[in-house]
Amino acid sequence: MSHSVVTGGAGFIGSAIVRALLAEGEPRVTVIDNLLSGKESNLDEVRDRVDLHVVDIRHYDAVAPLVKGAARVFHLAAIPSVPKSILDPIPSHDVNINGTFSVFRACADGKVGRVVYAASSSAYGDTAVLPKTEAMTPSPLSPYAAQKLMGEYYASVFTSCFGLETVALRYFNVYGPRQDPSSPYSGVISIFMKCLLEKTSPTLHGDGNQTRDFTYVEDVAELCLKASRAPGVSGRMFNAGNGNRYTLNEVWETLQKIEGVSIPANYGPPRAGDVRDSQADTTAAVAHLGHAPRFTLEEGLRRTLAWYRTSQ
Repeated sequence: MSHSVVTGGAGFIGSAIVRALLAEGEPRVTVIDNLLSGKESNLDEVRDRVDLHVVDIRHYDAVAPLVKGAARVFHLAAIPSVPKSILDPIPSHDVNINGTFSVFRACADGKVGRVVYAASSSAYGDTAVLPKTEAMTPSPLSPYAAQKLMGEYYASVFTSCFGLETVALRYFNVYGPRQDPSSPYSGVISIFMKCLLEKTSPTLHGDGNQTRDFTYVEDVAELCLKASRAPGVSGRMFNAGNGNRYTLNEVWETLQKIEGVSIPANYGPPRAGDVRDSQADTTAAVAHLGHAPRFTLEEGLRRTLAWYRTSQ
């Protein structure tokens, strides 16, 4: 076994994993991405060490030779949007469930060492108990949440039935450089960055007091690498959050203070499928994967803002 593969590797989180792999000493990384939402420009500074294949993960025959014999496959390719999955559920079902099955099947057939699957904290739903622990019964509120949960189940089944080592990581609210703010479905912090630099008011869905466990993208990438090599964890799922929670109002207030401006937010109706509060219990990830987030919210926001300032 030799190479590492990242599906969705031209995306915001996927490209961070690619850079982390190269920084760790991988000579080259194979990226599978159909560039529907990913951008080749996200790989610009490492492009000479990346083998990019513009391939749709639903096409087994195209994926199979690329993952065959890989030491590690990081499966992030998806249509990652709760609102999109409600507005138009068929494409997200096809990619997030059928595409994920295709990747797992190709990895099992190709004798891949381990697959790290990008799951989602949306699987928890709107339970009142905080923080969210891995032992909680899932309660997905959207097609996207159900699709990502099904991916977890497939990961576990491919371990128990086909001997494929898998680890699922439930991402919480990942933010950082290269997150695209241009879509109405974009992550809230990327939208905040755009509004801050343009000196315009963001529109928050609801009262802005909903809370999220915001996790800096480099911390997530580091955890993915740890999950790819940790012993005794195959077939398991872990939370991949920071263990804290902040309201959207607090985040916007922090960004205004960093920038030295005062721009009141606008407020609109709550968005269908959104949970009210989210916070990860990271006890298991710390104990079994060595999870050790390095970035506070303010540090992550400052780094992210610096990137947007020079890149927009």
